[in-house]
Amino acid sequence: MPEKNGKTKKKAMILGVGLDTDGHRRITQGPNFALVGGTQETHEVMTEKAVKINEKLKTKGKHLEDLSHAEFDDLAHSVGLHRHRPEQN
Repeated sequence: MPEKNGKTKKKAMILGVGLDTDGHRRITQGPNFALVGGTQETHEVMTEKAVKINEKLKTKGKHLEDLSHAEFDDLAHSVGLHRHRPEQN
């Protein structure tokens, strides 16, 4: 979205995709996240972590788009998320 000064405002969003399924379609949206798929348990875990991230952001007085990659990694790690690092041959 362009601002009055002509610059584009940064916007960030978390996208969570549950790859397991039990036949139900699940979609949950929040102010800066969208979660799709997964079994009931997987979807609940994704929702819980997204809500915790938002709570921590609010406590810090920040928005998702204000964080550096390192700050986001630290925040995600603090709620139990871990970066997937595939093995390299």
